[in-house]
Amino acid sequence: MIRRKSAPAIVPGVDLRAAAEAARTAPLRVEGSAKTALETGRTRLAFAGGIFLLLFLAVAVQLINVSFRPDAERIARAAPRPELPVGALRADITDRNGVLLATNLPTVNLYADARLVRDPDRMADDLARVLPDIDGPRTRERLKSRQAFVYLHRHLTPAQQFAVNRLGYPALKFEDGEMRVYPQGGLFAHVIGKTDIDNRGISGVELRFDAALKAGEPLRLSLDIRAQTAVTAVLRDAMAAYQAAGAAAIVQDARTGEVVALTSLPDFDPNRPETMTPDAMFNRATLGVYEIGSVFKIFNTAIALESGKIHVSDRFDATAPVQIARYTIHDLHPQKRWLSVPEILVHSSNIGSARMALDFGAETQRAFLGRFGLLSASAVELPEVGGPQVPPAPWGQITVATVAFGHGISVSPLQVATAASAVVNGGVFHPATLVARAAEDAAPGTRAISERTSRMMRRLMRLVVTDGSGRKADVLGYRVAGKTGTAEKVVNGRYSHTAVLASFLATFPADAPRYTVLVALDTPKGTPATANFTTAGWNAAPTAGKIVAAIAPMLGVEPAADPFSGGDPKNGPLMVAAMGKE
Repeated sequence: MIRRKSAPAIVPGVDLRAAAEAARTAPLRVEGSAKTALETGRTRLAFAGGIFLLLFLAVAVQLINVSFRPDAERIARAAPRPELPVGALRADITDRNGVLLATNLPTVNLYADARLVRDPDRMADDLARVLPDIDGPRTRERLKSRQAFVYLHRHLTPAQQFAVNRLGYPALKFEDGEMRVYPQGGLFAHVIGKTDIDNRGISGVELRFDAALKAGEPLRLSLDIRAQTAVTAVLRDAMAAYQAAGAAAIVQDARTGEVVALTSLPDFDPNRPETMTPDAMFNRATLGVYEIGSVFKIFNTAIALESGKIHVSDRFDATAPVQIARYTIHDLHPQKRWLSVPEILVHSSNIGSARMALDFGAETQRAFLGRFGLLSASAVELPEVGGPQVPPAPWGQITVATVAFGHGISVSPLQVATAASAVVNGGVFHPATLVARAAEDAAPGTRAISERTSRMMRRLMRLVVTDGSGRKADVLGYRVAGKTGTAEKVVNGRYSHTAVLASFLATFPADAPRYTVLVALDTPKGTPATANFTTAGWNAAPTAGKIVAAIAPMLGVEPAADPFSGGDPKNGPLMVAAMGKE
């Protein structure tokens, strides 16, 4: 069937075509709630667009301001400031010449959010593959803990951080850290000490100055890396040559008390925890206290001369041992005759030293040993300091006699060096220090003995080297003065005839001392080179001489002729003449 289109209705008086065209071109008008919603949407859109436009304009203005009008103050505030007290790197430690001894390196630490770990065993195995030194079982346990923060490894190298990143575990994260490093290895180990894993000082000056170092205050020590290197090398060779169980050496500025070198062997490397055994960490120079033996005769002789009761030309009976109650005092090399004061020191006579001490008495002896700092612990800036073992008061005759030649009282090698510096430097006791002093700062000190007694002691100690047991310590041009000491060690509650502490105290130049050197060898063995002797004249004395020869040129001490003349050790009057008319 064919349908026809119906014709539009014809309305009289109305142009239908014009009306239709007008309706098609006229805007759509919405009325009621629909109209209200549409208008609200338009308003919000316009408001949001305005806000974004303002933000973009503000950013653009700020960029233009920074680019063309830099604010120096704002830039300075934004720059890193290593001296900030909060979060600052631990400060450096240097030697007296500015050589770096301890510093910090920025590192990264690895941690994990264990809540995000899906396969702890697989992650632990992957970490062990790229970090071979990681603790596998402990890492696996931590990854299973479901804690938000667990440390896995500290101080990653850049290569290790890259390798961990490549594993692609979202749970693994990094934080900035810092690691304490010691560029000189074990060279200054017993002085510098060590920090723990959280960069807190646990020994040495790292502990003593922990608060200042954490606050960013650098520490400049009195030590000289040149002298320290030389002393350590000589001492290490001596320890091997004489098969000693341990050794210590100290070089001290006799005029200021500043410690220029301090070595204790065996030592450790603070960069390598596996080397930090108890024996290696024990500081024989400051923490160890020993009966030092005949080196103490330096102090005994100085006390005798300073007391006014004994003159350098006085003589004492050494023809036979001294008997005090049930004790007998012998000489190692008995002269079996009367000896003058110089001869007592040169021949290291226990008998003569005891008789001098008995003459000036216990009260004088204790008073002067206190002035020399030998009755209380050293004030040096280390936590590892041993207190002296002093006989209880009152001191009887046997105590006075044995202390005169270094038995019955135990002190540290540093105490001995500091006390000897006071004997030879003009008579002023300067406390030992490891902190460098400015050139214009006067060293604190108290008078221990007179300049006259100090001058006399230098001459007597020079005779020990030219004519006595210290001959092997002499160094041409440097006028070494000193004293040997060989003390039997206490083993199982009794003095041993085979285990000794051999020491030598040296000062140079003898006429105007600049430095004091103390060498101590723990239980050296007799060798063919020492004619199988273990006494200090055969081992500690030559070791001290080698140290003087090595450090004197680098410390600016020029060689010169010897203004002192030696005497004949068998002729008391000639020795007295060598002392001059004092």
